[in-house]
Amino acid sequence: MNKQEFTITVYTENHVGLLNRIAIIFSRRKINIDSLNTSPTEVDSVHRFTIVINEYEDVVRKLCRQIEKQVDVLKAYYNTENEIVWQELALYKVPTDIIASEVKVERLLRENGAHTVVIRKDYTVFAVAGHREETEALIKVLEPYGLIEFVRTGRVGIIKGSNRFHERLKEFEMKEPGEEAIENEFLNENEKVFSM
Repeated sequence: MNKQEFTITVYTENHVGLLNRIAIIFSRRKINIDSLNTSPTEVDSVHRFTIVINEYEDVVRKLCRQIEKQVDVLKAYYNTENEIVWQELALYKVPTDIIASEVKVERLLRENGAHTVVIRKDYTVFAVAGHREETEALIKVLEPYGLIEFVRTGRVGIIKGSNRFHERLKEFEMKEPGEEAIENEFLNENEKVFSM
Protein backbone atom coordinates (compact mmCIF):
# COMPACT_ATOMS: atom_id res chain seq x y z
CA MET A 1 0.00 0.00 0.00
CA ASN A 2 1.37 3.43 -1.00
CA LYS A 3 1.05 6.82 0.62
CA GLN A 4 -1.73 8.95 -0.82
CA GLU A 5 -3.20 12.38 -0.34
CA PHE A 6 -5.80 12.68 2.42
CA THR A 7 -7.85 15.66 3.53
CA ILE A 8 -8.46 15.69 7.27
CA THR A 9 -11.42 17.79 8.40
CA VAL A 10 -11.54 18.66 12.09
CA TYR A 11 -14.54 20.37 13.72
CA THR A 12 -13.64 22.24 16.89
CA GLU A 13 -14.67 24.84 19.37
CA ASN A 14 -12.85 28.12 18.72
CA HIS A 15 -10.33 28.27 21.58
CA VAL A 16 -6.88 29.81 21.78
CA GLY A 17 -4.01 27.33 21.50
CA LEU A 18 -5.90 24.56 19.72
CA LEU A 19 -4.07 25.07 16.42
CA ASN A 20 -0.75 24.63 18.24
CA ARG A 21 -1.94 21.44 19.97
CA ILE A 22 -3.11 19.95 16.66
CA ALA A 23 0.14 20.94 14.91
CA ILE A 24 2.15 19.21 17.65
CA ILE A 25 0.31 15.94 16.94
CA PHE A 26 1.64 16.07 13.35
CA SER A 27 5.17 17.21 14.25
CA ARG A 28 5.62 14.47 16.89
CA ARG A 29 4.88 11.89 14.20
CA LYS A 30 7.12 13.70 11.69
CA ILE A 31 4.17 14.19 9.30
CA ASN A 32 4.45 17.15 6.95
CA ILE A 33 1.30 19.24 6.47
CA ASP A 34 0.91 20.15 2.77
CA SER A 35 -1.97 22.55 3.35
CA LEU A 36 -3.79 23.96 6.37
CA ASN A 37 -6.88 26.14 6.43
CA THR A 38 -9.09 27.21 9.32
CA SER A 39 -12.50 28.80 8.98
CA PRO A 40 -15.80 29.27 10.77
CA THR A 41 -18.68 26.92 9.93
CA GLU A 42 -22.40 27.46 9.55
CA VAL A 43 -22.73 26.90 13.33
CA ASP A 44 -21.51 30.02 15.16
CA SER A 45 -19.31 28.43 17.82
CA VAL A 46 -17.83 25.67 15.61
CA HIS A 47 -14.68 26.05 13.51
CA ARG A 48 -13.28 23.80 10.79
CA PHE A 49 -9.66 22.84 10.17
CA THR A 50 -8.91 21.46 6.71
CA ILE A 51 -5.53 19.71 6.67
CA VAL A 52 -3.93 18.01 3.66
CA ILE A 53 -1.23 15.36 4.11
CA ASN A 54 0.36 12.51 2.13
CA GLU A 55 0.41 9.41 4.29
CA TYR A 56 -0.66 5.78 4.67
CA GLU A 57 -4.34 5.28 5.51
CA ASP A 58 -3.69 3.43 8.77
CA VAL A 59 -1.48 6.32 9.96
CA VAL A 60 -4.21 8.83 9.05
CA ARG A 61 -6.81 6.76 10.93
CA LYS A 62 -4.68 6.80 14.10
CA LEU A 63 -3.97 10.49 13.63
CA CYS A 64 -7.70 11.31 13.52
CA ARG A 65 -8.28 9.33 16.71
CA GLN A 66 -5.47 11.23 18.41
CA ILE A 67 -6.85 14.58 17.24
CA GLU A 68 -10.31 13.69 18.59
CA LYS A 69 -8.78 13.22 22.06
CA GLN A 70 -8.12 16.96 22.25
CA VAL A 71 -10.59 18.60 24.63
CA ASP A 72 -11.92 21.23 22.21
CA VAL A 73 -12.23 18.89 19.20
CA LEU A 74 -15.78 17.83 18.32
CA LYS A 75 -15.07 15.45 15.41
CA ALA A 76 -12.30 14.51 12.96
CA TYR A 77 -12.72 12.89 9.53
CA TYR A 78 -10.39 11.91 6.75
CA ASN A 79 -11.24 11.64 3.07
CA THR A 80 -9.52 10.93 -0.20
CA GLU A 81 -9.62 13.48 -3.01
CA ASN A 82 -12.56 11.66 -4.66
CA GLU A 83 -14.73 11.89 -1.55
CA ILE A 84 -14.75 15.69 -1.27
CA VAL A 85 -15.40 18.75 -3.40
CA TRP A 86 -12.41 21.05 -2.95
CA GLN A 87 -10.74 24.17 -4.25
CA GLU A 88 -7.74 26.39 -3.59
CA LEU A 89 -7.39 30.09 -4.41
CA ALA A 90 -4.25 31.47 -6.01
CA LEU A 91 -3.14 35.06 -6.60
CA TYR A 92 -0.67 36.12 -9.31
CA LYS A 93 1.08 39.49 -9.50
CA VAL A 94 2.32 40.50 -12.97
CA PRO A 95 3.65 43.79 -14.42
CA THR A 96 0.77 45.96 -15.65
CA ASP A 97 2.71 47.17 -18.70
CA ILE A 98 3.08 43.55 -19.91
CA ILE A 99 -0.67 42.94 -19.56
CA ALA A 100 -1.42 46.20 -21.37
CA SER A 101 0.98 45.55 -24.25
CA GLU A 102 0.60 41.77 -24.67
CA VAL A 103 -2.90 40.85 -25.84
CA LYS A 104 -1.78 37.21 -25.71
CA VAL A 105 -1.35 37.38 -21.90
CA GLU A 106 -4.90 38.67 -21.39
CA ARG A 107 -6.22 35.83 -23.55
CA LEU A 108 -4.17 33.24 -21.62
CA LEU A 109 -5.54 34.55 -18.32
CA ARG A 110 -9.10 34.37 -19.61
CA GLU A 111 -8.56 30.81 -20.87
CA ASN A 112 -7.35 29.81 -17.40
CA GLY A 113 -10.36 31.33 -15.62
CA ALA A 114 -8.42 34.18 -14.02
CA HIS A 115 -10.14 37.38 -12.95
CA THR A 116 -8.64 40.73 -12.02
CA VAL A 117 -8.42 41.62 -8.34
CA VAL A 118 -6.28 44.80 -8.40
CA ILE A 119 -4.87 47.00 -11.16
CA ARG A 120 -2.04 49.38 -10.19
CA LYS A 121 0.36 51.37 -12.32
CA ASP A 122 3.24 48.95 -11.74
CA TYR A 123 1.43 45.64 -11.22
CA THR A 124 -1.85 43.79 -11.69
CA VAL A 125 -3.12 40.96 -9.45
CA PHE A 126 -5.19 38.10 -10.84
CA ALA A 127 -7.01 35.34 -8.96
CA VAL A 128 -7.85 31.77 -9.93
CA ALA A 129 -9.79 29.15 -7.96
CA GLY A 130 -9.24 25.50 -8.72
CA HIS A 131 -7.22 22.39 -8.01
CA ARG A 132 -3.48 22.61 -7.41
CA GLU A 133 -2.61 21.41 -10.91
CA GLU A 134 -4.67 24.25 -12.41
CA THR A 135 -3.13 26.96 -10.24
CA GLU A 136 0.40 25.66 -10.86
CA ALA A 137 -0.20 25.48 -14.61
CA LEU A 138 -0.90 29.22 -14.68
CA ILE A 139 2.47 29.89 -13.01
CA LYS A 140 4.20 28.32 -16.01
CA VAL A 141 2.02 30.36 -18.39
CA LEU A 142 2.85 33.66 -16.67
CA GLU A 143 6.58 33.15 -15.93
CA PRO A 144 7.72 34.19 -19.44
CA TYR A 145 5.77 37.45 -19.01
CA GLY A 146 7.43 38.54 -15.78
CA LEU A 147 5.47 36.88 -12.98
CA ILE A 148 6.41 38.93 -9.90
CA GLU A 149 4.74 36.94 -7.14
CA PHE A 150 2.49 33.93 -6.57
CA VAL A 151 0.61 32.78 -3.47
CA ARG A 152 -1.89 29.96 -2.94
CA THR A 153 -4.30 29.37 -0.06
CA GLY A 154 -4.82 26.14 1.78
CA ARG A 155 -7.48 23.76 0.57
CA VAL A 156 -11.13 24.22 1.45
CA GLY A 157 -13.36 21.21 0.99
CA ILE A 158 -16.86 19.91 1.53
CA ILE A 159 -17.59 16.22 2.07
CA LYS A 160 -19.74 14.92 -0.79
CA GLY A 161 -22.01 12.62 1.24
CA SER A 162 -23.15 14.87 4.08
CA ASN A 163 -26.87 14.25 4.54
CA ARG A 164 -28.20 16.08 7.64
CA PHE A 165 -24.72 17.45 8.27
CA HIS A 166 -25.87 20.78 9.74
CA GLU A 167 -28.03 19.04 12.35
CA ARG A 168 -25.23 16.64 13.31
CA LEU A 169 -22.77 19.52 13.67
CA LYS A 170 -25.13 21.12 16.20
CA GLU A 171 -25.32 17.76 18.03
CA PHE A 172 -21.52 17.57 18.23
CA GLU A 173 -21.42 21.08 19.62
CA MET A 174 -23.91 20.24 22.39
CA LYS A 175 -22.09 17.11 23.58
CA GLU A 176 -20.33 17.30 26.91
CA PRO A 177 -16.56 16.69 26.91
CA GLY A 178 -15.81 13.03 27.51
CA GLU A 179 -19.13 11.80 26.13
CA GLU A 180 -18.78 8.95 23.68
CA ALA A 181 -18.96 10.28 20.13
CA ILE A 182 -21.93 9.22 18.02
CA GLU A 183 -21.28 7.20 14.86
CA ASN A 184 -21.89 9.43 11.86
CA GLU A 185 -24.85 8.36 9.76
CA PHE A 186 -24.72 11.29 7.39
CA LEU A 187 -21.64 10.13 5.47
CA ASN A 188 -21.48 7.65 2.64
CA GLU A 189 -20.37 4.18 3.69
CA ASN A 190 -17.07 4.61 1.85
CA GLU A 191 -16.16 7.77 3.78
CA LYS A 192 -13.97 7.41 6.82
CA VAL A 193 -15.26 8.57 10.18
CA PHE A 194 -14.21 7.71 13.67
CA SER A 195 -15.83 7.63 17.03
CA MET A 196 -13.92 7.14 20.25
